[in-house]
Formats: sequence, structure tokens, C-alpha cells
Amino acid sequence: MSIKKFCADLHIHTCLSPCGELEMTPYNIAQKCNEKGIDVIAVCDHNSAENVKWVQKAAEKFNVTVLPGMEITTSEEVHLIALFDNNESVMHLQEFVYSHLLPGENDDDLFGMQVVANDKNEVEKIVHKLLIGGTTITLNQAIEKIHYLHGLAIPAHIDRESFSILAQLGFIPNDMDADAVEISYKADLETMLTVPGVDKFIIVISSDAHQLSEIGRGTISLFLEHIFVNEFKKAFEGKEGRYIRYDNNKHNN
Repeated sequence: MSIKKFCADLHIHTCLSPCGELEMTPYNIAQKCNEKGIDVIAVCDHNSAENVKWVQKAAEKFNVTVLPGMEITTSEEVHLIALFDNNESVMHLQEFVYSHLLPGENDDDLFGMQVVANDKNEVEKIVHKLLIGGTTITLNQAIEKIHYLHGLAIPAHIDRESFSILAQLGFIPNDMDADAVEISYKADLETMLTVPGVDKFIIVISSDAHQLSEIGRGTISLFLEHIFVNEFKKAFEGKEGRYIRYDNNKHNN
């Protein structure tokens, strides 16, 4: 067994997310990750995964591994990250999420364009579904579906005052079957560990990047044998020599 260190940013948006800048094209993202020495990223657009394959294709040129992911907005308006090993699983999730999106079309002027772009920064299509909106899927239903598809479920940016589990519910449910919880790069790790229920989960720090300059502002080091979600789960649980370490100095104290 050979354990290797991987620098990971597990929450990055592309130009498909209406709140993502148009500069967040697959090629630009892959190039920026390479410049910053990031080995592994997860593409987590709002309620969609249509840009995943293009970021993966662009990343082939830069030795960056791209995990298929999504940021689901549950019926409670909680943002939940889903991470997978393969595109088939994330596209099954996308079909499920699309069938439960709240009705409406995106307003490009109000929310921003939702662009599917290829690895050459060319526009493939514009998505008109209301991706910024919510779904009728509950938090527990979303987690159950992600696990059924052999993925990892991680409530996003739990320290934020909007679209987080603590902001929307006010607490961490005792029966929540998540694999980890995420905090933003600005949050204090020790403070978050004092929140009831949080200490039951490993904490992940990600950038939640919506523009190129934000990529890598929150990362973790993953010590794994291979880049697979079952290896991530072992690292989250501290099993078989796998573990995570916080890269930001303030999170290592």
C-alpha cells in the first residue's frame, strides 16, 4: 500500500451555475487548478452536472483529476454536495434532480447565464431550467439517493447564514446520514466543532469558487492510495492509514 498526498478543492462551480462567472469555463478552471498545484477538484454546479465531462476533458491537459459532483438545493433550501467516481452516477442524479426542480425558467439578466462550455471555451448550449431554484427533494431523500448511487453526501458551507443546514434548520439532525460536513474557508474550525452535532462528522474545507480567483482559497490535503470516493470515505473515517489534513495554517493550529 502506498499512501500519497493529494491537494483537493471539492466544491467548484462552473459557468453553468447562474451565480458563477462566465470566466469559469472548463479550460480556465483546469488551467487555474494546475497553476495552484491542486490535484483533485469536484465540479459542483447548482442542481446540474452538464459541465462535468467538459471540465474532465480540459483537465486531461493539466494532470488534474475531476470528480463528478453537484450542489443540490433541497426542499428545506439546504445546499448539499454530492460526489461520485463516475459520470453515469452523477447523470442519474441529475435526471432525478431535474424531475424535482421547482417550475420556472432562468432569467439570464437577473440570475446570470447558465452556460455549458466545452474544453476549448466554446459554448455548447445555454440551459434554461431554473437551476438557482430549489427542488422538492428533502435533505434525507437527497442523501439516500446519493448513497444509492454510491456517492458521498456533504452538507455545504454549514457556517453560512443562508442555504446551509444550520441557517435553514437551526441544528444538525441526529439522524442525518451524511459522510462529512463542509465549512467555508473563512470559518474557524475550532469554533465550528463546538456546534452541537458537528463533532460527529469530519469537516471538509473547500473554496465554493464562483470565479477564477477564488479557486483554491479553501483546500484540504487527502492522504489516499487512489482517488476514489471509497478512499475519501476511509480518509473521513481515519481508516487504513487514510486521513485528511487542513492546508490553511489557521486550521492546523
